[in-house]
Parts: sequence; C-alpha cells; structure tokens
Amino acid sequence: MKKKSGFTALAIILAMLMLAACGGKTYEAVPIQEGVDKCEICNMLIKDDEFAVQLLTKEGKVYKFDDIGCMNEWKTKNASVPVTIEFVRDHASKMWIDLEKAYFAYDASYKTPMAYGLVSFKDKASAEKYISEQGKGKLLSAADLKSHAWERNKAGMDMHHGEGHEQKAHSETDKKGSSH
Repeated sequence: MKKKSGFTALAIILAMLMLAACGGKTYEAVPIQEGVDKCEICNMLIKDDEFAVQLLTKEGKVYKFDDIGCMNEWKTKNASVPVTIEFVRDHASKMWIDLEKAYFAYDASYKTPMAYGLVSFKDKASAEKYISEQGKGKLLSAADLKSHAWERNKAGMDMHHGEGHEQKAHSETDKKGSSH
C-alpha cells in the first residue's frame, strides 16, 4: 500500500510541476531575416524595421508581416486559427512589444509599407509625442484596433522596400484580382 501511495504522490508532484511550467511560458518575437522573410499576405520582403509585425499561433507557427494592416488581413481571413500572441515594434527603438500593450498613432497620410497609416509605440506618451510632432493623427489603443476601419491609402505607400518594388508587385497582384 505504501508503494502505491508513494507513486501517487510522485505523480501528483510531477503533474503540478508540469502545470506550473506551462503557466509561466513566455513568448518572444522571432528575428526578421531580411532578404528571406516575406509577408504572409502581400508576399513582399520584410525589412527588419519599425513596421515589421508577427504573430504566433497556438500550434507554434510564426507568421510575419511587413505592416500591421497585413497582419489584420491575415487574422480576418484566418479567424478560426487560434493566435497566442501578436508582436509589433516600437517605432522609436524597434524593440518587439506585445500588441496588447502597445499604443498606436494613426493617420491615413502616415507612410507605412502597405499604406495602412498605423505606427506602433511602447507607451501612450510616445504615441502622443509622435502625433504632436507630425501635427496630425489619432491615438489608438490595442482595443481600438478591433473597430478600426483598416483602409489603405495607396498614394501614401512607403517605398522603403526598394524603389519601384512595391508598385510592381502590387500592380501584378492587382492584375490577378487580389483585394490587397
């Protein structure tokens, strides 16, 4: 009988240790590999810059995007895929931050890779400072993104991916009938 209760106690301790280990899991963003990583939506090469974003699914798959608008489009198209965490970059430091903790400056005229006009920041004060410096824009929280319009300003596309590269890629995509 002692042997059986000792085994049960050991099993309970092991189960508690496993549960404790699972509960404390931290997730980190994966480095961007310039010249290799492509946006899951628009297929553009992703620069290792302040506009790169990524998400991790519950299955452990990482999806990378060149613009937060592309990530939103992917989430809309793949709503049944459970997402564990989303990362954005702080515009000033390029440090990865949890999207849920970030603040955003928005204006349709802000130049971003795919012209969604959203710039992410690690805190509210940094986003407000950016808006003030630009002389225009609106402050958004992560919660505000759920009701954001997600419209693109194609005239304001940032050409930082390479001169003419985006225009060519998007004109080819548009010929195929893509909505992006």
